[in-house]
Amino acid sequence: MEDEKITEVKQEEKKEAPKGRKRLIGAIVGIATLCGIGYFIHDALMYQSTDDAYVETTTVQVSPKVSGHITKVFVEDNQHINAGMVVAEIDDTDYKVALDRAEANYQKTLLNQKNAKANFKAMQSNIDVAKKDLDRYTKLFESGAVSKQTLDAAQAKYDSAQANLTQAEQALLSTSDNKVADADLKAVKADRDRAALNLSYTKIIAPQTGTVTSRRVEPGMYVQTGSPLFVTVPDKVWVVANFKENQLRNMKKGQPVDIKIDTYPNKVFKGEVESIQRSSGAKSSLFPPENAVGSFVKIVQRIPVKIVFTEEINPEEFTVVPGMSVVPKVKVK
Repeated sequence: MEDEKITEVKQEEKKEAPKGRKRLIGAIVGIATLCGIGYFIHDALMYQSTDDAYVETTTVQVSPKVSGHITKVFVEDNQHINAGMVVAEIDDTDYKVALDRAEANYQKTLLNQKNAKANFKAMQSNIDVAKKDLDRYTKLFESGAVSKQTLDAAQAKYDSAQANLTQAEQALLSTSDNKVADADLKAVKADRDRAALNLSYTKIIAPQTGTVTSRRVEPGMYVQTGSPLFVTVPDKVWVVANFKENQLRNMKKGQPVDIKIDTYPNKVFKGEVESIQRSSGAKSSLFPPENAVGSFVKIVQRIPVKIVFTEEINPEEFTVVPGMSVVPKVKVK
């Protein structure tokens, strides 16, 4: 009898054990669900996030300022370059000839200017002599010592010297500090300076520090002024996140941001809100929408928000380039 009772008790314990486990599992699931709901509510109240966000920067297209044949190229695709570095050279033979011609023209004009100055001084001397002769012959004529013909010749000589002096004076332009400046001299000097500047442009200089991309230049190519050679991508990058307009209620400059880049899903980069654009993306597009029409349909607008990285990104460890998709999470409270 006792053995039968013991057997019945064990069977009842076995029946109650699964019920206890089920209750425990149900309690754990309930607690986990409540925690998940609490976290979701907390996350929704404390943070704003969007997947409409990308890494951005300002690229610069490198183009020549003069045309000619490329003789040397000093950069390759994906090479890092510094601002001021010579990246390519254009054949400078024609530009050297143009500079020599402009320099010769300048020297010629300068010599003519000096001759004009000397001629002006000579004309001043001639008119002084002609004036003295005219005064002397006038007195002699009044006393009857010379004829009217002699006086008329002296008057004609004086008038001719006066005309020559006026012509020489017009060839000069005097400044306030008594230096001689001629308009022709300034023009040819400008031509010389332009020729020298064009010669310097045959060395193509990197406008900014960055990485070479889209290289499409080779030695021997003929390039025109303004034709694209390659693009430089600067080292500094940031994130442009397009938040819905109803997400900006509590968003402000300086708020911390957790940035997750799709390329590195297990890494969280640190950043902060730098600025919020003063117009929606649609409004600042090339063809903004016209809402004053009968077929208007309300659409939630997106506002670009600029987010900068507050931590230094090691390029050897993380490749963060413009165009990458990111998911920023802004702590708004």
